[in-house]
Amino acid sequence: MSSARVSSFTQALLLASLLLFMTVMSCEAHLTPKYYVKSCPQALSTIRAAVRSAVARERRMAASLIRLHFHDCFVQGCDASLLLKDAEGIVSEQNAAQNFRSARGYEVIDSIKSAVEKVCPGVVSCADILAVAARDSSEYVGGPTWKVKLGRRDSTTAANKDLVQRDLPIAFDNLDELITSFARQGLSIKDMVALSGSHTIGQAQCATFRERIYTEPNIDPGFAAMRKRRCPSSPVLGNSTLAPLDLVTPNSFDNNYYKNLLQKKGLLHSDQVLLSSGPIGDMVKYYSKNQAAFFADFAAAMVKMGDIAPLTGSAGEVRRTCSVIN
Repeated sequence: MSSARVSSFTQALLLASLLLFMTVMSCEAHLTPKYYVKSCPQALSTIRAAVRSAVARERRMAASLIRLHFHDCFVQGCDASLLLKDAEGIVSEQNAAQNFRSARGYEVIDSIKSAVEKVCPGVVSCADILAVAARDSSEYVGGPTWKVKLGRRDSTTAANKDLVQRDLPIAFDNLDELITSFARQGLSIKDMVALSGSHTIGQAQCATFRERIYTEPNIDPGFAAMRKRRCPSSPVLGNSTLAPLDLVTPNSFDNNYYKNLLQKKGLLHSDQVLLSSGPIGDMVKYYSKNQAAFFADFAAAMVKMGDIAPLTGSAGEVRRTCSVIN
């Protein structure tokens, strides 16, 4: 490569880095945990009470609410675009393969929004509710907590289907595909391994792990046999049958997810591939032995994920109802 081309490439790289730095600094300048201290002092306690009530009714809802925040932030940024239903000019992100009949908890977010609107009409965004609900869900089932930066606004558009399907990881992804997916959002390999630990709670549908339990060699035979009992090999039977992502403590947020991977008992292909040779496999082993480190890194990664391309200032809007634009 000529010196001129190297110089041009270096300048382009420096410019891209500068723009990314400015974007991050802009986010940090607008988002703050104290955003609603004066405008809606009851916001956080209202969200917290509603989340605790929902998870108390159905423990699985904790995983569902964390997942909603994840699926929202990975597509078009943390702007609550995922919550928009089909309408004129809007094709809902909920129709994309990774969300269709899989992402859930929308009615809980609607209920939380309704409760918040009663105390502070038109103040708290749906995007912020998603972020706080994820934190409160983690804490309620024994997981880490963290300070949620606030001040996001809601989008007036949904991302197109192709973008959703490109940006959201899927259960069949290989390691390189996962790394690319997270890197696209500015998240590191460490963030990826830590955030994957959220699969310590929740459930998956048979269609997402059928291929793994019937065809993959790196799986504990007894574990595979147990999962086959309720997940038939036929691709037209039992697709929506559920199985816990963590067999041992399915309703508690802990580091058992990583211990399962060491025993070749990861339910999804995209989980088990983390137990690779090299630094990624080393992180899995480390978290399996050190829950405190996992909790700290998970919390830090959630804060980082919450910073992905938020709408702030006068951009977007604060929706009155999360599923439709004003």
